Amino acid sequence: MNHSTSKAADKIQISYTITFPEAQAHYAEIEMNISGMKQNTLDLKMPVWTPGSYLIREFSKNVESFSAEANGKPLDSKKIRKNIWQIQTANVSAVKIKYKLYAFELSVRTSLIDVSHAFLSSSGVFMYPDGMLHHPSTIHIVPYKGWTTVSTSLDMVNNDPFTLHSPDYDILFDSPIEVGTQDVFSFDADGVKYEVAMCGQGNYDKERLKKDMPKIIDQEVAIFGEDPNKRYVFIVHNTSKGGGGLEHLSSTVLGMSRDNYATDAGYRGFLTLVAHEHFHLWNVKRLRPIALGPFDYDNENYTTDLWIAEGFTTYYQNIIVHRTNIYPTETYLAALAGDINYVSNQEGNKVQTLSESSYDAWIKYYRPNENSLNTNISYYSKGAIMALMFDLEIINDTHGKSCLDDVMKCMYDTYYKTHKRGYTDMEFKAALEKFSGKNLDEFYNKYINGLDDIDYGKYLAYAGYQLKDELAGNNDSSLGVISASANNKITVTNVVRNSAAWVDGINVGDEITAIDGNKITDMTTALNGKKTGDKISVSVLRDGLPLTIPVTLLKKTQVKYSINSVESPSAQQLEVRKKWLRL
Repeated sequence: MNHSTSKAADKIQISYTITFPEAQAHYAEIEMNISGMKQNTLDLKMPVWTPGSYLIREFSKNVESFSAEANGKPLDSKKIRKNIWQIQTANVSAVKIKYKLYAFELSVRTSLIDVSHAFLSSSGVFMYPDGMLHHPSTIHIVPYKGWTTVSTSLDMVNNDPFTLHSPDYDILFDSPIEVGTQDVFSFDADGVKYEVAMCGQGNYDKERLKKDMPKIIDQEVAIFGEDPNKRYVFIVHNTSKGGGGLEHLSSTVLGMSRDNYATDAGYRGFLTLVAHEHFHLWNVKRLRPIALGPFDYDNENYTTDLWIAEGFTTYYQNIIVHRTNIYPTETYLAALAGDINYVSNQEGNKVQTLSESSYDAWIKYYRPNENSLNTNISYYSKGAIMALMFDLEIINDTHGKSCLDDVMKCMYDTYYKTHKRGYTDMEFKAALEKFSGKNLDEFYNKYINGLDDIDYGKYLAYAGYQLKDELAGNNDSSLGVISASANNKITVTNVVRNSAAWVDGINVGDEITAIDGNKITDMTTALNGKKTGDKISVSVLRDGLPLTIPVTLLKKTQVKYSINSVESPSAQQLEVRKKWLRL
């Protein structure tokens, strides 16, 4: 951009006004005003995805009634691409754009509007002028009747909570907005003001949360040495079956089952979700793979490093909560065993490498089908196991002087603070090698870019732990199907690769009616008395027609690991354990 164009662009003013005249029908009306223009055409774009959720979501599908005018007269406009509207603006210095937005998909990454509240996931709400991602904007919200509160990390204008300022579109698209009657409480942690917006009813205990959430934040700040925010907002949607989270630069959105706070497992689950998404304010939002920023909002942003961005964060979510002493070591080890069991039992672990899993998130992870368990592995769970192995390797090799925390801080300081850019695959690998003191080519070839079986025992042994398979020695038979029961019907939803059902041709969608001629109503008891190697006949309805399939039962291959201490751990094993678990 030349100097004169830059000066002209500086005079452009952009503002939005959002109203909700039909909130009951899940609509917002958005008026966008742009002034100070000197161009013949104006292209308005809407992002096709939201950072942190790696799937093209086509947010423009929710836009209708687009129009543009200047000086009270309509301007010619047309849609020229799936997410671009072009307006003819010759001899026009100011333009008013109006469009309606339908929003009825409550998740951490999509918007919902009803009479109780509006959750605005900004990348699916606000259009932006092509080439002006760096421009500031002002957002004015006209609340629906009864709405009193706005929760967002965007700054207020003139202390008006319904008028917000965004310094640029990257910030705007990274700042979800909740408007309604949410229950807001706050606390301070490491000099940062934290706000928690509880949306919807829930059996949460505010005082308990105000005590426990800062403990998590303190542990995470201790790793990186600073909290880069002045203010941070948790937006929590309490619903009947809530779940998930999405990280943002200075906020996060969490989903929680409203009645689960009162159970030990539910409360731990919420705290690990808090730990996960808050850890992202460093790992992903600032310390990031080089492909993840500046963002291309029109296309996929591919990286092979989601196993670091998400997997390492998944590792830290549990160990951070453990460091707070909110739950005991046994609970942490059980959660870790859960990740190991998932990866070990997923047939896709033998097909898709971890780097492929990261790269293919855009086409596979968020589009699971009936065969995904046979072809995919989660970069969350397997990435968490990689983090565990690196952590134990570094602690063991340095006799407790260093750990994975030091790698994370070094990378944060080097690439976010000093170089002010993302890291490459090789740069992260180099940092791991620096702190472990060894070349990791073989490790990467086997576990990151390869499909070797993971040697869990080697790494857990560093800390004096071992895996015990509670199913070892069993010769139980298995049909190898996952099924769903409804209306007294048992329907196959998945067929496990290389299982009896896979080999002998049972299909997803088959309704299993009988085994050896005996009607069945429950798959858990259907094979009682059957042994590995037995030949059975499975009666099914396929596309409404009866079919009998001969099947030879194979051995169940699943494992169920627990993590236990070795009988007499050595001094070095205890040294590693102490550093790892902060004992």
